[in-house]
Amino acid sequence: MRELPKTMRGVLLTGHGGIDRLDVRSDIPVPQPGPHDVLINVSAAGVNNTDINTRVAWYSKSEGASEDASWSGAPIAFPRIQGADACGRVVAVGNEVSDERIGERVLVEPCIREANGQELDQPWYFGSECDGGFAEYATVASRHACRIESGLSDIELASFPCSYSTAENMLTRSAVARGDRVLVTGASGGVGSAVVQLARARGAEVVAVTSPSKSETLLSLGAIGTLARDDSVVAALGRNSIDVVIDLVAGPQWPELLDVLRPGGRYAVAGAIGGPLVELDVRTLYLKDLSLFGCTVLEPQVFANLIGLIESAQVAPIVAETYPLEQIAEAQSAFLTKKHTGKIVLTL
Repeated sequence: MRELPKTMRGVLLTGHGGIDRLDVRSDIPVPQPGPHDVLINVSAAGVNNTDINTRVAWYSKSEGASEDASWSGAPIAFPRIQGADACGRVVAVGNEVSDERIGERVLVEPCIREANGQELDQPWYFGSECDGGFAEYATVASRHACRIESGLSDIELASFPCSYSTAENMLTRSAVARGDRVLVTGASGGVGSAVVQLARARGAEVVAVTSPSKSETLLSLGAIGTLARDDSVVAALGRNSIDVVIDLVAGPQWPELLDVLRPGGRYAVAGAIGGPLVELDVRTLYLKDLSLFGCTVLEPQVFANLIGLIESAQVAPIVAETYPLEQIAEAQSAFLTKKHTGKIVLTL
């Protein structure tokens, strides 16, 4: 085994606030794997909404407070290395992990169920309740470092974990199957574009809500049609015309997303970039026998299923831009403009 350095490059989130809270350092101690852990030399890490939401305390429901400003509702321990997406190679293992894992190319499962050798009562998220991929090295329980055999580059692979597992989880929870007609909002983002591909892989028909400039890209990924963000989905598609809504936006048009569902339809949500507070007519919910799914924690089979889909080339990476780790501020600023389709990835 090669000798490992004592310190590493990385980005420390020093507290809630602006981009000035991102501290790029080269003297961060390299983490040591516990008995059940592996140490990963990270080569690429994707940028996600959750990184920014955590930094600005968007998750907090308390006015002027940040004690609940993580996706799990628990306080964030600072400084924190963020980064839910990570691709790299195992370079060291704990004494309860086989040395044969050293050298494996891996993707980190972002939903963490084991830490410090213990099963967690409530799952953590990589880069939120524990340090993540925005550094040269990261530790994680061996079970969450998933071996991958693929001809894709590390940058391409780093575009998958968070977005595609979120997408696959929403489709799993809402039981999307062959023949279903699916409407996805926010379709040009990392999760939305993943939903288009993964729903098509299940044999569903997908209608994507996006900006007109990104319509052709979504059609090329398998959508059968697109709508502009300001379009009325009811006027365009008709009431009771959709089996499943996959929502990443919420916002003021939210009631229409239930109106467009067929009786017995399913609605799954994992984002609210259009605004988290919506108006619900409860009569629509119960008179149409709708099922609503809030989706954060991954179902146990989701990440393994995703690895299989990647290895069999049933889904393709969509990398919009890459930035070196040291330019994380520029990467997050570009991410917030929402002019890209797919993922922005940091290289190490």
